[in-house]
Amino acid sequence: MNNPFESEEFRQDISRRAFLKQSAYGLGGLALGTLMGRVGAHAAISDHASAGVITRPHVPIRARRIIHLCMAGGPSQFESFDPKPMLRKMDGQPFPESLTKGQQLAQLQNTVLKVRGGSFQFKKFGKSGQEIAEIFPHIGSIADDICIVRSMVTEQINHDPAQAFMNSGSILKGRPSMGSWLLYGLGTSVDNLPGFVVLVSTGKAGGVQPVSTRQWSSGFLPGKYQGVQFQSRGDAVHFVGNPEGVCQSQQRLVVDEIKRLNGMLGERQIDPDIQTRIAQYELAFKMQSSVPELTHMSDEPAHIREAYGVKEPGDGSFASNCLLARRLAERGVRFIQLYHRAWDHHGDLDRNMPIAAQETDRATAALIQDLKQRGLLEDTLILWGGEFGRTPMGQGSGRDHHINSFSIFMAGGGIKGGMTYGGTDEFGYRSVDNVVTMHDLHATMLNLCGIDHERFTVKFQGLDAKLTGVEPARVVQELIA
Repeated sequence: MNNPFESEEFRQDISRRAFLKQSAYGLGGLALGTLMGRVGAHAAISDHASAGVITRPHVPIRARRIIHLCMAGGPSQFESFDPKPMLRKMDGQPFPESLTKGQQLAQLQNTVLKVRGGSFQFKKFGKSGQEIAEIFPHIGSIADDICIVRSMVTEQINHDPAQAFMNSGSILKGRPSMGSWLLYGLGTSVDNLPGFVVLVSTGKAGGVQPVSTRQWSSGFLPGKYQGVQFQSRGDAVHFVGNPEGVCQSQQRLVVDEIKRLNGMLGERQIDPDIQTRIAQYELAFKMQSSVPELTHMSDEPAHIREAYGVKEPGDGSFASNCLLARRLAERGVRFIQLYHRAWDHHGDLDRNMPIAAQETDRATAALIQDLKQRGLLEDTLILWGGEFGRTPMGQGSGRDHHINSFSIFMAGGGIKGGMTYGGTDEFGYRSVDNVVTMHDLHATMLNLCGIDHERFTVKFQGLDAKLTGVEPARVVQELIA
């Protein structure tokens, strides 16, 4: 992809002019300028804050926005979307060593491995007859709208690096998240809200894992493409209102003056951070009116709130966040990411899994149905899943982390509904049919948004960096309607 930003001009501006004009900083200033030239010069800066660098789609656009429902901690596929009769049959017996010998395990290394049978019954739902665990009845009710992928694999077996790999395609810090990539490429159609919004909720039972802000970082892309976390309780954005005694017109004058001063600085030296600062001041001013209107859900009919299971809007629940996600999607936000921290079930799985399912099942289905009724689902891609799965071997009263197989589902945005794709071996230990890697998933998501992942690159440290990394990645065409 051709980068419209003149990196050589930026590098020279920082390393030569800045050194000469600010020579008091000596060689350290020159070194800093060189480093900034390596990092900051690789991202396009547009005159329009909402514009993306891709002006013409590479492939037909099917999805115009993405809502990622991230089940942080890694839900067990054997209690959700991948029934395994063999596990029930051999429950408590030694797990076949031929499958695990030489394999990477998380906390089950050097222990006696025993088969753990599935805890819940599966049912066939919808005309498609997709098999889904009985603890997800509402997701079961939309079985004909979703595509279940049972053959996912990933590379990282611990939570933070696995979430980083899920989000950015890399475990290295400083890499852009997929939401930032999408916003950088396509921009956003809304100018009074961030184009990339993050919401976090916490489950009431065990399995709560921390989620770091690097998961929605813009990495080496300009800061204006990073995700903005909205608070799930209380005011979505802290200090969004004016201080006491400051009216809107006064605030407008302050923002305009800051913009003028930053513009003067931008004329003297080309620096992506200056353009980011200008854009963010303007966005923050506009959010003073848009955010309160967005989060004031009194205009939502009672039957809509009931469908989501919202007891009190803004109560910090996953249900409330799902309803807010729909409102964000309506307003043109490009990438919306909801983390629900509730799925790290190393123990007490039989108790905690149903609680986590109950917290998310109804609202997930309601979000998809609501978008469908409003005509938004056809160009909104929904992704539901965690950073990895769980082992078919037991770990006390739970299951350990597992990277060789796990399940996700997708809906809307050009995805075929009512189908199950891929499969695992009879024990569910390894994905064996139509294996889908995290890079494949990213390539497919970009394709649905009109982007060829091979052509969507940014120069970074002398290389053509891209979301799908350097390893081969494929668009999973079988998933696309």
